[in-house]
Amino acid sequence: MHIEFLVEEPSAEAALRHLLPRILRPRTTFAIHPHQGKRDLLLKLPSRLRAYARWLPTDYRLCVLVDEDRQDCRALKSVLRRHARAAGVAALNRIAIEEIEAWFFGDIEAVAVAYPGVSPALGRQAAFRDPDAVRGGTWEALERELRRRGHFRTGLRKMEAADAIARHMDPERNRSRSFRAFRDGLRALEGG
Repeated sequence: MHIEFLVEEPSAEAALRHLLPRILRPRTTFAIHPHQGKRDLLLKLPSRLRAYARWLPTDYRLCVLVDEDRQDCRALKSVLRRHARAAGVAALNRIAIEEIEAWFFGDIEAVAVAYPGVSPALGRQAAFRDPDAVRGGTWEALERELRRRGHFRTGLRKMEAADAIARHMDPERNRSRSFRAFRDGLRALEGG
């Protein structure tokens, strides 16, 4: 089996390069296609899905991953489904709530390993107990926490942080519901 991933930005690609080998079966291959933001992905999605419909082998699957970004989750998922239906393809549509950085808060141990000074107990604080409900933007909250510990003094470099944190993430311990929906969706796609 092979899975084609359409993601909204290079930082998602950087994270998935580390996470997918820990989620997928060893024989499952994958390719990740990043876009230049959510708007770019959503604009190109109809034509990309139609192109896949013309050549997609039977052992290939599609997965579209976008950030919720404070949008109505059901409405966003409906848009993704409508595009897939119009193209005549099946796609696993997953939404990172609120952003993929929530997945990093879901595995605060990985953040602590990647960035010394971050306490593994951070995830027990009320503001971070539910990674999908971090207020004020998850990437902004991650930037604030890392800056407090002496990292990224000139601003969060999202791709660098995604790479550094994801390399230490354990998909089985992640507390983010949207991450678990992504992980479990992929495993169901593989038939297991």
